[in-house]
Amino acid sequence: MRYLYILIFITLSCEAKREVYDVKGTIQSVDTNTYQLIIAHDTIPNLMMPMTMPFFVPNLQELEKLSVGDSVHFELVWDEIKPFSRNFKIIGKGMVADYDDFFDDEFSELKVGNIIDDASFLDLDSMDVSLSKYDGKYKFISFIFSRCPMPNLCPAVVLKNAALVTQFPEIEFIIVSFDYKYDTPLILNKAYGASTNRHPNWSVWSSFGKVEDIYRLIKQSGGDFWGVEQEKIGHKLASVLLGKKRKLLGVWKGEEWKVEEVSNAIKLIAN
Repeated sequence: MRYLYILIFITLSCEAKREVYDVKGTIQSVDTNTYQLIIAHDTIPNLMMPMTMPFFVPNLQELEKLSVGDSVHFELVWDEIKPFSRNFKIIGKGMVADYDDFFDDEFSELKVGNIIDDASFLDLDSMDVSLSKYDGKYKFISFIFSRCPMPNLCPAVVLKNAALVTQFPEIEFIIVSFDYKYDTPLILNKAYGASTNRHPNWSVWSSFGKVEDIYRLIKQSGGDFWGVEQEKIGHKLASVLLGKKRKLLGVWKGEEWKVEEVSNAIKLIAN
């Protein structure tokens, strides 16, 4: 019994350190295998702009009561390791986005073994830079946007790249922002320049003014994003390993890939 009280005390102490936010939105998809909902949510005061993004729901019974199109109110518990959602209340039906409205169907995902098209972006000095500049080298490419506040999404991808970049000085690590309206080279330099400047094989590129290029590259890589023009950004992240002639060698969908598994793949494929 003594240990039970200790466990309860620890649990309550941890809970006290968490921020809890009230969220309103419409469910776009339900995945009981990963315990995730994709929700198009309104502004969360003092936290983030309107977005369409995944929310982790640890309570499977609660998750199974929810359906695509449900308009919901719920709590987002801000845990620094893995935020989670709870206490869902269905208040009606909302609009489910048709993602075909956001993308041209000519940009489609490529299979491993195909060649990724060349694409042009801006480096942190606002100079044009293209994928073909690094032909002859292996490349690991990830996608983010700087305003993403969820620690287990874009920020986690950046941290994982930071762990890999020191292991493989011969590989070019490239992070591309898909927020082509806000993430100028100046913005990205303030956010990431201090980190990437310490590593000659780590770059962050802006898609400002490069809308077609970022659409093509992220779609061919198996990722997705939408809502930039509406200031309601949603995304499905992906990271890819490209060969010396931009041949697609590996794809890691989402943001939960592990540094060790990518490291092992690079050792196997790129050596």
